[in-house]
Amino acid sequence: MDIRVLQYFLAVAREESITKAAEALRMTQPPLSRQLKDLEEELGKQLLIRGSKKVTLTEDGMLLRKRAEELVDLMEKTKAELTSSDENINGEIYIGCGETEAISFLAQIAQNLQKKYPLIHYHIYSGDAERVMERLDKGLIDFGLLVGPADISKYDYIRLPMKDTWGVLMRRDSPLAEKETITAEDLWDKPLIISHQASVNSEMFSWLKADISKLNIVATYDLVYNAAQFVKKGFGYVIALDKLINTTGDSNLCFRPLFPVLEAELCVVWKKYQVLSRASNTFLKQLQEESKSAADIVRYGLRYPSD
Repeated sequence: MDIRVLQYFLAVAREESITKAAEALRMTQPPLSRQLKDLEEELGKQLLIRGSKKVTLTEDGMLLRKRAEELVDLMEKTKAELTSSDENINGEIYIGCGETEAISFLAQIAQNLQKKYPLIHYHIYSGDAERVMERLDKGLIDFGLLVGPADISKYDYIRLPMKDTWGVLMRRDSPLAEKETITAEDLWDKPLIISHQASVNSEMFSWLKADISKLNIVATYDLVYNAAQFVKKGFGYVIALDKLINTTGDSNLCFRPLFPVLEAELCVVWKKYQVLSRASNTFLKQLQEESKSAADIVRYGLRYPSD
């Protein structure tokens, strides 16, 4: 299976038309159709349904599209790594992360590096720990910023000195807004909106002291910004991490921390024995140095600047 043919296949899947894909690829339609037919014969599967108005993917075609995108991304990433030089470090750095204020820490590292190495570019992917680790295992990203408990035994890692705090995001006119902190009992009879990752977080449900089936979970979310829109309409209470949604000024939302306090540890992971690109290795060294400095700041009771 030729990577070039996979790129042809992806163009057809994107354009939903062999004619339009041929135009985008700057080739004629007959050889493109022949390449696709040969690909189907090689795999022994029908990949495309050629309709009168558009081309759609079969179930096997959708699977190949996902894998082909991963292979092409990996190829482009490898090419970028090989073309960088010691004299003028450049290239792409791919980072996967969950929703956390700690991304500002990585952003500051990138900003500091940008002054010396302006040709390094960054690609940020969002997702929960499972999705981030999946992309990491496939070599599609260089680093993962994980929030909360995760099995990191197969990775090299740096634990960040800061932690995220769990709490409840709610409307200011909610009954619980009058409290300074929220206990598990406060939430047992409330309509809850929880993250998909929290739904499998044993620490969270241990803190809640309740079986998940006995809680009134009215919605789940991937992005807390989207969940906050439901809160604004009075749909429920979001269990979320602090400092992800603005609750200052004229916002009609507020955040109350859990009690007893529940914190989420943060760590940056990368594959063991991985040969990092020059750009990624430079970023890692900067991360190690600034993590040590941040740890000293936390140790002496100071606040690490997020801006």
